[in-house]
Amino acid sequence: MKKALFFSLIVFLLLQLYQPARNSDNGQVLPIHIAKVYNIPIKVQQILQNSCYDCHSNNTHYPWYSYLQPSRFLMEYHIKIGKENLNFSEWGNYSKRRQESKLDRIAKQIESNEMPLASYTLIHRNAELSEQQKKEVITWINAITTDE
Repeated sequence: MKKALFFSLIVFLLLQLYQPARNSDNGQVLPIHIAKVYNIPIKVQQILQNSCYDCHSNNTHYPWYSYLQPSRFLMEYHIKIGKENLNFSEWGNYSKRRQESKLDRIAKQIESNEMPLASYTLIHRNAELSEQQKKEVITWINAITTDE
């Protein structure tokens, strides 16, 4: 039993040596960022930053537990998948048609409570969207998609 515990501790410590590069653009907001492509109301921008950008942009805010493995592996996996599906930092690289499709999908996923992910809001309670916040984001999306 002691050997197994000791071995587990050694494996845990060795895992800590692996620290992949962080998802950070050093706070730069490029001209292709969604905030540069669209005029986003301050409240909506704050909602996106708080509830979406950690997984769907090139700038993740890393909490203290992200320095520990295996939580770092899981977090990096979520970021990778999130950015593959939607990246607000690269918004201007999407075609107009794709942007409209992404906006429609964002609205639908917010309405159906698919986003933010329950596994994310379990740990990040402040990322949960209130009914008012959902309404604000969806209203903004509807306004910009009908203008185009």
